[in-house]
Amino acid sequence: MLGLALTLLAPAAASAQEFESDRIVVTVEGEGADVVLIPGLSSSPRVWTEMIAAIPGYRYHKVQVRGFAGVDKGGNADGDVAAPVAEEIARYIAQAKLGKVAVIGHSMGGTMGLMLAARHPDRVGKLMVVDMLPALGPMFGGPAATPEMLKQISAQVVAGMRSASAEDYAKRLEGTITGMVATEKMRAPALEDALRSDRDVSARAYGELIVTDLRPELAGISAPTVVLYVTPTGAPVTDAQMDGFYTASYATLKGATLTRVPNAAHFLMWDNAPFFQAQVKAFLTG
Repeated sequence: MLGLALTLLAPAAASAQEFESDRIVVTVEGEGADVVLIPGLSSSPRVWTEMIAAIPGYRYHKVQVRGFAGVDKGGNADGDVAAPVAEEIARYIAQAKLGKVAVIGHSMGGTMGLMLAARHPDRVGKLMVVDMLPALGPMFGGPAATPEMLKQISAQVVAGMRSASAEDYAKRLEGTITGMVATEKMRAPALEDALRSDRDVSARAYGELIVTDLRPELAGISAPTVVLYVTPTGAPVTDAQMDGFYTASYATLKGATLTRVPNAAHFLMWDNAPFFQAQVKAFLTG
């Protein structure tokens, strides 16, 4: 949980404390090789709590995006969120002198991980993307959707999130979390993070993701990359169709390892913790 006491070692703690940003807050836990952890939309580092406990021996740099999970929105008060936050994470990696570090990103955090690996190859040694495509547009507008069509869809989504009443917005979030978290006892923390997130920051970040297409940048990623994904709960697609969609989406990222996680929804680190943790262990030691 966010209130969980952190184990801060002097060098890493100093790096995080000295790093000033109006986009992100970074906390450090553990000792060992460095790993940067990036949570997703309207989320917090609590998604990594069980993984960190199960995989000691690393120094985890946990990123919190401002505006999410009750943290002040700071520089994320207007404009895009994912792209500028990715730049801030790159700046943090450089300032903390982490070198070519391992990066794990969930959902929107996976998008930012791809941005880091493509745009700052000198700062990412290996990358794990957890349930995120390089382009969400086709999921909203179909494979033939044009950028202009996606801009219109994005604007509609953002407007809908902004204009919903507090009661309707909370109900929507509850329904969304129910579909994204199969483990019932873990729905409460995910919903709490979402409800405490600034609605406008979340809306703009979501809209940005709809129009973001990183497929043209994948060929420039040199870091070994692992992609974990699920077949979404309730989606009218088979496992085989989802496999094909991910394979096609990441086709230009040479050498990427794609693995579908069974018996899990979007928050797969909770829904199938043993499988996920085994994948992370292999990723970090490989």
